[in-house]
Amino acid sequence: MTILLEAQNLSRYFGPNVVVQNIDLTVKRGEILGFLGPNGAGKSTTMKMLSGNLAPDKGEIHINGFDLLSQPKQAKAQLGYLPENPPLYRELTVNEYLQHCARLNLIKGQQLKSAVATVIERCGLGDVQRRLIGQLSKGYQQRTGIAQAIVHNPAVVILDEPTSGLDPLQIRQIRELIRELANEHSVILSTHILPEVEMLCDRVQIISKGQVMFADSLTALHQQRLNSSLRITLSAPPPITELQALTNVSSVEPVSANQFRILYHPEQDPTENLIASAVSKHWQLQELLREQDSLEDIFMHLIKDDAPLAEVKN
Repeated sequence: MTILLEAQNLSRYFGPNVVVQNIDLTVKRGEILGFLGPNGAGKSTTMKMLSGNLAPDKGEIHINGFDLLSQPKQAKAQLGYLPENPPLYRELTVNEYLQHCARLNLIKGQQLKSAVATVIERCGLGDVQRRLIGQLSKGYQQRTGIAQAIVHNPAVVILDEPTSGLDPLQIRQIRELIRELANEHSVILSTHILPEVEMLCDRVQIISKGQVMFADSLTALHQQRLNSSLRITLSAPPPITELQALTNVSSVEPVSANQFRILYHPEQDPTENLIASAVSKHWQLQELLREQDSLEDIFMHLIKDDAPLAEVKN
């Protein structure tokens, strides 16, 4: 697939502090890239650099073939940006505001009317287009913010924490809208909400303390599991040392007198061995449940202080 946005070796310093260091990032046509990290990781600083609102101290950014630093006008025409706090004019109606945004993007005449009508329909704003933005719910204000980001039909759309502060119904509606955007635009979704990444994204890039810790597909992210486990219940359990001696068992944690958690490496599943031993040695296996590290567990491992940098694949 065609790469529509590519950033190489992005770095940004505030005084002596390194906020972002040597970040590489690509987004391909028709995909949603999840840009994930804890608060203070450098996500918003990176989004500001990618959108042209903050110059990097080092590195290059190309948007649909245009260099953002040396060809800013052409590059920004290919880009739509929704910051975490959208720049909405509360005293304007939705329609007036979107017309204003279209003019800022040098859209005129009949083309302006058509562009505004298109984004109003795409973003579900038809019923509120003549209402003042200041009187809208947070969900409709966020829809209006997304509409201004795509009114000029950019190749790439950057969304910074687009569901922040919304209620559950509004979150679901905005996520559906983001999925629809990917049909016609490439999307970079900056968030700290893990379920959002799982539901929406094709690829994931995780940063912590301004550095890339992981960049690959969601499938590859799930394969970062350090351990998997089985929870077993035995009516006649053997000594714990006997369970620990089973092939492919990393360790055993007692949960109760009859229940144990069997830890193992994801690629060395001891289930068959365990069942065979339970039958042959009359341990009276009552229950066997498979457990795996959650996405949250994986995320926390990747961002903790002593985590090694994961291999980066673009």
